[in-house]
Amino acid sequence: MGVTMNEKTAQLDLTLDPVSLTAALVDIPSRSHEETVIADTLESGLVRLALPGVTVDRRGNTVIARTHRGLPTRVILAGHIDTVPPADNLPSRRGPDAAGADCIHGLGSVDMKSGDAVYIHAFVTLAQSDDLAQDLTLVLYDGEEVASRYNGLKKVADTEPDLLAGDVALLGEPSGAVIEAGCQGTLRLKVTAHGTRAHSARAWLGDNAAHRLSPVIARIASYEPRDVDIDGCLYREGLNVVRLESGVATNTIPDEAWLFVNFRFAPDRSGEEALAHTLDVLGVGTPEEPADGFSLEIDDLSPAALPGLHRPAAAALVTATGGNVRAKYGWTDVARFSVLGIPAVNFGPGDPGLCHTPQENCPVEMITTVSDQLISYLTTPPEIPA
Repeated sequence: MGVTMNEKTAQLDLTLDPVSLTAALVDIPSRSHEETVIADTLESGLVRLALPGVTVDRRGNTVIARTHRGLPTRVILAGHIDTVPPADNLPSRRGPDAAGADCIHGLGSVDMKSGDAVYIHAFVTLAQSDDLAQDLTLVLYDGEEVASRYNGLKKVADTEPDLLAGDVALLGEPSGAVIEAGCQGTLRLKVTAHGTRAHSARAWLGDNAAHRLSPVIARIASYEPRDVDIDGCLYREGLNVVRLESGVATNTIPDEAWLFVNFRFAPDRSGEEALAHTLDVLGVGTPEEPADGFSLEIDDLSPAALPGLHRPAAAALVTATGGNVRAKYGWTDVARFSVLGIPAVNFGPGDPGLCHTPQENCPVEMITTVSDQLISYLTTPPEIPA
């Protein structure tokens, strides 16, 4: 198996091939907030390799390894090491999926220990290789599956961004072995209408808060979202009511009604621009100065990430993968790199539709394909503008 464990620690051979390494990583339980064992394992495994010129740093349960070869560009390989809670899907097993494809089954095999394995394999294989064309930073971080305040990548980006310096970042999110570039931003706004409660038999004595929301809902329903092409990637925006609540009893005029509206916005908008646009569409003022009878609250605002595929280091990755690239519609941690001015893409094996399911499994062929393409990319010198 390549891994031995006891209740306090694990030893792992990081020179395993990426398929075996995927299974070995799955076999180390690491649900969110319980990543110490896997972080210890990865740190000690990197240190034991004693790769000349490689530094290994630890921040909480985030492990960062860097080459220092003086190469003209630097690529960041990042992946989270935590998983959601198990669902009777540990330990790993290898076998066919429903379609008969050879797969690694088990918690995190898709999200995202197969991506971690591919990135670790590339780093360990190339760190001392004469073929390496770009310096590497490997970031294995904790706390991705829970609230952002626990996110290890966020903590490093906020406090020591120099550790994340680079020309392009790859995030091992499952993307079906194609590049999903950048990511859309997301805004979630709570809109509350206030009225006056009354018996429905004497409705004229009340002010129906639910009715006050109807013009807002109509504006959202008639909204025509944009399709935006950036670097050849088509991002589809969307503005939708995602939760709605009102009512006290079936014979009572409600004095409060609220909804959550979610705006998924293309990366050509900043978070501030997305908020201003949404407020303009809703027509109920701002959180600081709401319209009469309303209150507004920003529940979540996460910025988008530009793909940056025009930059040489990113363009070389597109070439290495045969031009297989599409927009990322969900939000991922690539946005944290975008804030630092680093173009970032999602690139990893696995079907994202299997994330967090008891049936989580990753095709072996997909793991090897991503690994081969990544090695090819990292050993091909990028074109540097004159």
